[in-house]
Amino acid sequence: MKKKNSFLKSYKKLRILVTGTTGFKGAWLAFWLNSLGARVTGIALKPEKDSILFKSLNLISKIDQHFIDINNFTKVNQLIKKTKPDIVFHLAAQSIVSNSFSLPLETFKTNIMGSANVLEAYRINRVPYLVYISSDKCYLNFNKEKNFKESDSLGGLDNYSSSKASAEMIFSSYFNNYFKKKKFLTVASARAGNVIGGGDMKKNRIIPDIVKALNDKKKILLLRDPKATRPWQHVLECINGYLLLGHNLLNKNLNINTIPNWNFGPKNTNCSSVENISRTFIKSWGKNKLKLNKSKTKKFYESKYLSLNINKAKKELNWAPRLNLEDTINLTVSWYKNFFNGNKNMELYTKKQIDYFLDNHS
Repeated sequence: MKKKNSFLKSYKKLRILVTGTTGFKGAWLAFWLNSLGARVTGIALKPEKDSILFKSLNLISKIDQHFIDINNFTKVNQLIKKTKPDIVFHLAAQSIVSNSFSLPLETFKTNIMGSANVLEAYRINRVPYLVYISSDKCYLNFNKEKNFKESDSLGGLDNYSSSKASAEMIFSSYFNNYFKKKKFLTVASARAGNVIGGGDMKKNRIIPDIVKALNDKKKILLLRDPKATRPWQHVLECINGYLLLGHNLLNKNLNINTIPNWNFGPKNTNCSSVENISRTFIKSWGKNKLKLNKSKTKKFYESKYLSLNINKAKKELNWAPRLNLEDTINLTVSWYKNFFNGNKNMELYTKKQIDYFLDNHS
């Protein structure tokens, strides 16, 4: 392992609790931590009907999985008390923008109060460290072409964004009231851009929608907002950032006066429109007849432009994105095609993608 990746050794034999392990990013994180020799406990809802990642990675036999809703404070608190983790990675959330429109109370309950439950259980059980995963959509976005930095105003003009902004405000409240009396940071929040990668099958996300259309040999796919621009990054990019951030907490590398929030986004060249990312993905997939059309109806608000300033992570954590847009898409396409072509060992293939990311992009 190259020197730049040596920080990953910090996780060997650690007791780590991850929320959201049946979700997209949570499953990738739990798998990576397990491969590093960590003892992972998972909290999550049961996998959804169309889910493929948790099962493909055989996580049920690799980690100590508990199917618990983070809205149930008693169960979350009891599990954290019992397992005594060295560090918590909180990823559980209602993560679909369209669902936030149709299910506003569920979204606010999970993303706000569910996150508060995790923070409170973390606090009263005196867990040493916490990495609290948020979203790039927590920033108050008036569609100006700017790169949001961590000190920009939080807020949302839609249910999803406002739920994520609220989750960040609760984190800030806990930090300032309970965790700011130590010499070094023990908690941190991370805000990532639009994440893609193998195994995501959530409805109303552009890459899973394309994959399902291609696999089902559909002829037309409707796009909600083809011209909307987003910072696209591979799931390994942001998880590498989360792990590096956790390493810096574990090793007391961050002074308490450091602002405890970090953006993890892609290279500027990875910022692209929904239409462009869709056409590039379809081209990488290979021969097909899938055509893209704009949906005539739109039921909820979404910002037209979103981009992240990642200078803070570069300066304070020595983190930087490694993959260009072509690599990001090709890795994603390759994972899905291996799965749908019947690869019987997706665990090994996923590990090979992690090794490729570490060995060839340092």
